[in-house]
Amino acid sequence: MGGNAEQILIKDIEKMFVNIIKSYRDVVAVCDKELLGKKFEEDNFELNVKENFFSGKECSEEEVVEIMQDMMREDATFNIVGEKSVNAALKAGIINHEGIKEIDGIKFALVLL
Repeated sequence: MGGNAEQILIKDIEKMFVNIIKSYRDVVAVCDKELLGKKFEEDNFELNVKENFFSGKECSEEEVVEIMQDMMREDATFNIVGEKSVNAALKAGIINHEGIKEIDGIKFALVLL
């Protein structure tokens, strides 16, 4: 694979989906691109990354951080799934390490500000 194709592939892998669900209190659903449509189970817990909830705009980490910071000011709630998405939430300052949970090795966080 040539240099440019590799860079494009790496950039694509780094993408996340952001879906803002307009409601009385907006809900921001963020997930790593490769987790969309998958289900994870551990003990009695299930993490279902449903396409109809999480599928939205494809964004880079910088865009996700900016959206999260903007939506935090709007008093939104957040559903965050995946390593990259959780890291973006940490960078945005909307979660701390204590707020991160895991199911079947997949990190997630729920935020009600």
